[in-house]
Amino acid sequence: MNMQHFILVALAPTLVAVKAEDGRPNERGGQAIAELSRVRHQSNLDELREEFPFLADAVTDHVLGDVWARRTIDHHARQLATVAAFAATGDRAQLKIHAGYALNIGVSQDELKEIIYLTAAHVSFPRAIDMAQAMSELFAERWEASQPIN
Repeated sequence: MNMQHFILVALAPTLVAVKAEDGRPNERGGQAIAELSRVRHQSNLDELREEFPFLADAVTDHVLGDVWARRTIDHHARQLATVAAFAATGDRAQLKIHAGYALNIGVSQDELKEIIYLTAAHVSFPRAIDMAQAMSELFAERWEASQPIN
C-alpha cells in the first residue's frame, strides 16, 4: 500500500461523515487559510505540497475545506479546541502554528493560557509545562516580530 492509499483509507470514514458547506472543498480550504494565517497561501502547506502534494491537498480540501468550514461552532471555539488537542497530544510544532492562528482570529493570550492549565489538570503537569514553554516561545516570537498578541 503506498502513502496515497494509506492517507485515503485513513481519511475515508470521516470523508463520508462530513457534510459539505457552501462551495468546493478546495475553495473553502483556501478561505480558511486566508482567515487563519492572514495570507492566501500558508508557507508550511506550500512546502508540504512540493514533496507530498496528495497530503497537502487532503489538508486543504478535507481538514480545512470540509471540517474547518462547518458552521456548528464558530472559528474562535474551533481554534481553541484545536489548540487543546495539540496541547493534549504534545505536538509542540502544531500547537505553535494553531495558537498563532488563534491569536490571528482574536483569541486572547489569557484564553490560550487556560488551555495549558486544562492540560495540566486533564493530561499531566510535564505535558503542560512543555506546552507552556512552546506557547511562551510563540508569544516571544510574535512580540519580536511586532505581531499582535491579544
